[in-house]
Amino acid sequence: MMEQAAIASVAEDVNTVVLVEACPAKEATQTGKRKCDEPEEAETSGRGKRRRGAGGKKVSPGQRYIPPPQKRNPGVSFSKEHFDETSYYFEGGLRKVHPYYFDFKTYCKGRWVGKSLLEVFKTEFRAESVEYYQKAAKEGRIRLNDTPVEDLSVVLRNNDHMRNTVHRHEPPVVGKPLEVLVDDGEVLVVDKPASIPVHPCGRFRHNTVIFILGKEQGISELHTVHRLDRLTSGVLLFARTLETSQKLDQLVRDRQIEKEYVCRVEGEFPEGELICEEPILVVSFKIGLCRVDPKGKECRTVFQRLSFNGRTSVVRCFPLTGRTHQIRVHLQYLGFPILSDPIYGSSAWGPLKGKGGLVGKTDEELLQALVEEHSSKESLHLLDVPDDGIGIVQKADKNKASGEIEKSDRTSEPTETRNIEECGGDKKLEKQDSTGCCSSSVKIHEVNQDCTELQSKSVSCQESESPLQLKTNGNQIEGPDCMQTTPPGARDHLCSECKLVRPDPKENDLIMYLHALRYKGPDFEYSTRCPNWAKEDWVEPDLSGPDEHSQRF
Repeated sequence: MMEQAAIASVAEDVNTVVLVEACPAKEATQTGKRKCDEPEEAETSGRGKRRRGAGGKKVSPGQRYIPPPQKRNPGVSFSKEHFDETSYYFEGGLRKVHPYYFDFKTYCKGRWVGKSLLEVFKTEFRAESVEYYQKAAKEGRIRLNDTPVEDLSVVLRNNDHMRNTVHRHEPPVVGKPLEVLVDDGEVLVVDKPASIPVHPCGRFRHNTVIFILGKEQGISELHTVHRLDRLTSGVLLFARTLETSQKLDQLVRDRQIEKEYVCRVEGEFPEGELICEEPILVVSFKIGLCRVDPKGKECRTVFQRLSFNGRTSVVRCFPLTGRTHQIRVHLQYLGFPILSDPIYGSSAWGPLKGKGGLVGKTDEELLQALVEEHSSKESLHLLDVPDDGIGIVQKADKNKASGEIEKSDRTSEPTETRNIEECGGDKKLEKQDSTGCCSSSVKIHEVNQDCTELQSKSVSCQESESPLQLKTNGNQIEGPDCMQTTPPGARDHLCSECKLVRPDPKENDLIMYLHALRYKGPDFEYSTRCPNWAKEDWVEPDLSGPDEHSQRF
């Protein structure tokens, strides 16, 4: 499956296999017609026939015509057409998306040139088996330069454009409604629930803040001011106009916006004010893994304890810089990881969970240990491992049956984070807020979705709708809008996800106890109510009990 791909940048060598022949202007004026319009012997011989649209260039026998690359769309405009691809339904307190057909597109990467499609699928798109791709090709779901490919032995060439139609499944998120706090024509402020990504990335598209606002409230054409991690809740700002976006972006760059977060951490946090100024280094862009390191970027976070219940503490956080996962990494370093943090609260960091920067592992070993831990707990989705990181998963799960992990964990993500211009995706590294929030003002309709990495060399993906008609158990299903008229539970006979029965995620998998409480600028202040779990008398629910939904959110 090419779900892990995002719109790839066109290779530096943009010379197409077929070039347009230039007609000398002088000859054209003398004869009254272009030289390239004159018949040639090759045409009458029946060999080297010119292909229409090839600009008059002859295509050698046995060679494929490869059209020149199209000018890349600078952004993806999400509109009603995209919002209507499928619909939501609610079950067990969760927001779910009916599966739908979707196209993933990419230009041939430089490293693929000279390789067969089969080789590329086997080495770079391992979320599905070779058998799946062979069957998908026979049904016309894989296209090269808009022509269905039945034989995966075709050798890729520069500027080949690949398209893969998939039956797409999205993970469920919390069913809590999106509350709009402010909408004054210049800014839109939302109280984001935990578990919902800000914009399309990884496996998430419709279950994102951007699509929920568009589908349910008709709000679009937004500009991001910052982003929050998927598991983080709280204040989320969007600009309504380009002018407001630029103004807020400048305030972020000048560090004139005061940010206040609240979290619940493990253990008894010291009383009084505590400042952490340890530099932070990004270890893995694929899953957004960071750690304290002298080679990292300078950071500063101020912490204040609010309460302690004998087991966990509620802490107020003021990130004065905006590094990726800044609050989470600094709290881990201090020895008080955030409750339910799937990365920085993991035992993969060692018995002290990374306290004081003591890990005792190389970066590669640490990443492997994280994947192995969550693989054993069947909770790899919490790491948002992108499809292009599936090799890490396979190494961690080498004793399991081939392909088991890919089918059980085709997640994003990402984070999110992925490059906004190419991504999610995923690739320029952007300044991030303390919880992985992007501080650059980017217009949401210009965010290429399906981001899964930040600065990795992964393929980028471009969303589009599929005009292809697909046969599913004898029934004709047309394109991505099919799920609008198909009842819940519709299946696709080639889709591996349709063959699986997944339990709903546990509440603990959908929340991290970190909340963006307040954003304040020179002439504005936006805040949310304090979450229930931050109250002094809050009691952590028993996750083993039957009623886990009572007071988590």
